[in-house]
Amino acid sequence: QVQLVESGGGLVQAGDSLRLSCAASGRTFGSYAMGWFRQAPGKEREFVARVSWTGIYVYTAYADSVKGRFTISRDNAKNTVYLQMNSLKPEDTAVYYCAAGIRTTNQPRSYDYWGQGTQVTVSS
Repeated sequence: QVQLVESGGGLVQAGDSLRLSCAASGRTFGSYAMGWFRQAPGKEREFVARVSWTGIYVYTAYADSVKGRFTISRDNAKNTVYLQMNSLKPEDTAVYYCAAGIRTTNQPRSYDYWGQGTQVTVSS
């Protein structure tokens, strides 16, 4: 069982930056792929970024809409995954969710554990 708690959301202006954090419980954090997803009102939950770790190498992937602006990272010693968001745009406004899963995938349905979400609002 893994419990996830997100933090770091807020209200910012276009062009600003935010860093989201996701603290995970559980001893096997390092064995899980970690993903960030977001859901805007009236829209489906969508993939933002993911990070996996083989014990040596770290693999990351990003949605095209955030590539070059967002950076995902993980600190296995702290059981925490981060999402650094730069050059934020109004279209980035959504509830951001952290997720953990065994499979390395961009599909929300493949993730087994989810946080409660944190609101990010970007004003123009």
